[in-house]
Amino acid sequence: MAEGEHSMKELLLYIAKNLVENPEAVTVTEVPGDQETTLELRVAPDDMGKVIGRQGRIAKEIRTLVRSYAQRTGQKVSIDIVD
Repeated sequence: MAEGEHSMKELLLYIAKNLVENPEAVTVTEVPGDQETTLELRVAPDDMGKVIGRQGRIAKEIRTLVRSYAQRTGQKVSIDIVD
């Protein structure tokens, strides 16, 4: 994979794994849609609070980061944090 070819999925995995206590439990499932791609993020139940944050702040930051990356690559993405 060439420099700059990292996927939104890899970016989300990287961010999530660095936030949680159980990085091996982090998974991201890519669900292609008509208008946009949905990334489903799953983490260990104990780590839900770490990826959502107080009042959803961390989840919002993650979404902002991945969306801005997606825009640069001309894609639309939404992130679902699935329990």
